[in-house]
Amino acid sequence: MYRVRRAIIMAAGIGKRMQPVTLETPKPLVKVNGVRMIDTVIRGLHENGITEIYVVAGHLIDQFRDLEREYGGLELVENPYYATSNNISSLYVVRDRIGESMILDGDQIIYNPAVLGTAFTRSGYNAVWTEQTTEEWLMTVEQGIVTHCSRNGGSHGWQLFSVSRWTAEDGNKLKRHLEIEFEEKANRQIYWDDVAMFCYPGEYQLGVYPMQYGDIVEIDNLRELADLDGSYREYL
Repeated sequence: MYRVRRAIIMAAGIGKRMQPVTLETPKPLVKVNGVRMIDTVIRGLHENGITEIYVVAGHLIDQFRDLEREYGGLELVENPYYATSNNISSLYVVRDRIGESMILDGDQIIYNPAVLGTAFTRSGYNAVWTEQTTEEWLMTVEQGIVTHCSRNGGSHGWQLFSVSRWTAEDGNKLKRHLEIEFEEKANRQIYWDDVAMFCYPGEYQLGVYPMQYGDIVEIDNLRELADLDGSYREYL
């Protein structure tokens, strides 16, 4: 059994699919029914005893600085590559801290903090089993290990959510692979998840941590935001 000792929150993106709301407010700081999305993530981590938190920001980074004053143990990390690279760059700038960590997106809402538990048996992702067709990343699992992941979704599989846990050993692997892709290959237009899932799948034996729909809600665009909070309908 392994244990999460720190968390990395990815919060550097521009949030194009939620413009114009995100033109003046970073997506993780957008309020949904009065609460900033990132607050639900941080509070969920605190409820599970995780207070060593690194928030990687880029777009409108100054708006994140209050978080360091509001939450003890939280450190803001700047991603200078955010405007020209995909989110591989955000994990790259905190690559020394991946081991024994939980990696989460800051632009999601945690409704059930229990799904952020610190104990885990292997590196892997929170996921929901779905019989229905989804366009989200969908994993195939055999004997507890992810054997395939489809970027284009599908049905009858495990839908990946943006919460993952990493052992110290796998964290060191991921650090090395990030450096190869980002520095040597200049492969900067991919998601960081691509590194383990698609660039070096044979070097990881990832698992899934089951949860239910509604435990975490990911907001991908302005329509989904307005469906959750009617005050944003004026932007549609």
